[in-house]
Amino acid sequence: MSQRPKKKAGTGDEVRVERERRRFAIAIGQSLRELAIQLSLLNHQIGAKLELRDVDIDCLDLIDREGPMSPSALARLAGLHPATITGILDRLERGGWITRERDPADRRGIVVRARRERLPDLLRLYAGMNRSMNRIYAEYSERELEAIADFLQRTAKAGRTATDQLSEPGEESSG
Repeated sequence: MSQRPKKKAGTGDEVRVERERRRFAIAIGQSLRELAIQLSLLNHQIGAKLELRDVDIDCLDLIDREGPMSPSALARLAGLHPATITGILDRLERGGWITRERDPADRRGIVVRARRERLPDLLRLYAGMNRSMNRIYAEYSERELEAIADFLQRTAKAGRTATDQLSEPGEESSG
């Protein structure tokens, strides 16, 4: 019978540092969940004022940020079924938020484009949040903002990877 080597106990400082890191990780996780809830509630309120669903706003944001794209590209990017995208695009087009145009590269295809002249209507509703964010940014140094931006970009990428893995047929979560 072989014996496992004894794990070397960390110094008191190492244990304290590890305990602090865990405490911060838990606090960050809880804050990210609270942020997700608050942003969802904000988007829901804004959507109600514009007669749009939350997913409509998400898709409009993707179209605006990523540029003109085909409905199937939007479906892939949003992780939604193409039939769902059709209903979303119908609502966005009826509201004057997007246009559907022939794809100049393939006349049989369609591209969806955000109507930029409508975006100020949406941005006005986010003005309160944007003002609050500007006040928060002012409290941090450039170096701190750089670290926060890096953290959020990496967290968003991790979220996108997790979403992609869950949307792959036959894939199970391996948390």
